[in-house]
Amino acid sequence: MCKAFSCIISKKKKVTWKLNKQSHHELIDLAGYCDTEDCKNFVRVEIAPRNENYLNPDKWIFKIDEEERPRWFSPAHEQACWDAFKIYEKELYKIVIKGKKIIHPFSDIKAVKKKGITKIQIKLLKKWDSVRDSVRSSVVDSVGNSVGSSVVDSVWSSVRDSVGDSVGNSVVDSVWSSVGDSVRDSVGDSVGSSVGDSVWSSVGSSVGSYTSSFFKLNKWKYIKHKQGEYPFQSVVDLWEQGLVPSFDGEYWRLHSGKKAKIVFEISQKELKKWKA
Repeated sequence: MCKAFSCIISKKKKVTWKLNKQSHHELIDLAGYCDTEDCKNFVRVEIAPRNENYLNPDKWIFKIDEEERPRWFSPAHEQACWDAFKIYEKELYKIVIKGKKIIHPFSDIKAVKKKGITKIQIKLLKKWDSVRDSVRSSVVDSVGNSVGSSVVDSVWSSVRDSVGDSVGNSVVDSVWSSVGDSVRDSVGDSVGSSVGDSVWSSVGSSVGSYTSSFFKLNKWKYIKHKQGEYPFQSVVDLWEQGLVPSFDGEYWRLHSGKKAKIVFEISQKELKKWKA
């Protein structure tokens, strides 16, 4: 898989790159080059963090993605790639929030008691109910089209690993493994042994929205919002207060604490009618 900063450099030191394109094939087409041994006068290059973490990168590593380095490739060619990378890096961190702390809502935040739920938090839940259905398509297309899949995967993994490590899991397959399972188990204990797809979907939407809050975009697709505003901020605010919503198709619940206990419950019909 191509890394986030992928570029093509020609024998004449022309560097071709684009923020949201990591495929060398796409860049070759963009540059209009011939990709056969008879006419090939370019080199594929990648520059990526050694730790593959774009939120907290360590050392950026230069790599020629070819079986053999051509004789004409010189230190000046490598420097031209680094110069292009510096421009890319500035553009990238206008979108990715570098160094932002990752929060686990169940272990990093003190548990909320049932009597502690505020009108503001219910208002946030109501807002989340109104925008949740737009999350999946909006996040995938908006973020993916802006920075490309490598950065998206890296940020997701960073959130996943930090959330997993904070509750003692050395390796977790996904955010759902650490956050989703605890919510699922808690809901299962409260409403029955089986948890429906709607609950899993609502948890996944919360996780996805929190992860996507590590990106800054002026416009998110498929949803109306003010320019520069994150349209799914309501669930992020709840998350950072130690509250994760779940929805079973009829009732909304807020979960808090290490065991993800239900601290608030309301039907969707009641929530839609609710006024502060």
